[in-house]
Amino acid sequence: MNQDKNKIKILISGGGTGGHIFPALSIANAMRRRRPDCEILFVGALGRMEMERVPAAGYRIEGLPVAGFDRKRLWRNFGVLIKLWKSMRKARRIVADFAPDAAVGVGGYASGPVLKEAQKRGIPTLIQEQNSYAGVTNKLLAPHASAICTAYDGMERFFPADRITLTGNPVRKELTQCTFTQAEAKKSLGFDPERPLIFVTGGSLGARTVNDAVAAMLPRLRKENTTQLLWQTGRLYEQECMAKASGYDDVKASAFIADMATAYRAADLVVARAGAGTISELQLLGKAAILIPSPNVAEDHQRRNAEALSERGAALMLLDSDAVELLGDMALKLVNDKAKLAKLAEAAGAMAMSGSDDKIADILISLISKEK
Repeated sequence: MNQDKNKIKILISGGGTGGHIFPALSIANAMRRRRPDCEILFVGALGRMEMERVPAAGYRIEGLPVAGFDRKRLWRNFGVLIKLWKSMRKARRIVADFAPDAAVGVGGYASGPVLKEAQKRGIPTLIQEQNSYAGVTNKLLAPHASAICTAYDGMERFFPADRITLTGNPVRKELTQCTFTQAEAKKSLGFDPERPLIFVTGGSLGARTVNDAVAAMLPRLRKENTTQLLWQTGRLYEQECMAKASGYDDVKASAFIADMATAYRAADLVVARAGAGTISELQLLGKAAILIPSPNVAEDHQRRNAEALSERGAALMLLDSDAVELLGDMALKLVNDKAKLAKLAEAAGAMAMSGSDDKIADILISLISKEK
């Protein structure tokens, strides 16, 4: 435990995807706003995107050699178990050396070993569960967690009810700070401000099915000649998608979009995977969306996330297996139906929970105060 009674030390672990990293950074930034002198150390998985993104945001990070279990090829898990053992040893050293006042787990491979070690040492731990269906790691950590912050109602079926607080998922603050009108945002991106715009995003790496579905939609987009398309392909699929988009005047494709705030503001309709972070962004910004859940995630949690919105009329859900065949018809029909778009956007906005990062920071400070 930290010996300086006035200085707060926070350990934040997890990552693997932007959906984990951005909330983690938001919590860290909220803690810095509350207590500018607090010391924060991140722990991530070696080789994953947090090892670049966290230092770029101005924070220290340590990496663990941890990896996820291969559910399809079980013979590969011998190496995974060795990495887990090494990670637990390294987590033990990190927790002992840093001596945090509290540890936060945001999900992802690294959060298990770190929070388990913190719990063994009697350090208060906070779990931030982003999805409507809890992950295995968080379910295992929950019995000894001091606080559990969730983004959906009904999570007591996974966690001890007396430790749950409904906070929502932290969202990057810059997304809500765009000052453009929708027409200005379209114009700044090089689109006609008078015509509807579909924004497709498969995340920073990209999504194979989403990109294939967009490619299948392109000939119809040209034929109908009413709709424009902003296509974030992800870096894994950049070359092939850029080649498919070339020759289409109303299509702009790129691997990565730095200014997501403007892209969201410009969009009449968003097509995306159903990761927790994306959904929280859509809710906070009040955007109409077609959600295509990834089938390649643990516990099929993206489908459950998408259902949580579609059942409330806050988004349309399109299964991955149907996306290539049906996206074109669904998206082009919806983007030209202003009444339906408005209804979806309003319902999504009604589900939004703002100030999540500050709420979580308040809970953390409360835990530390009780301990001290």
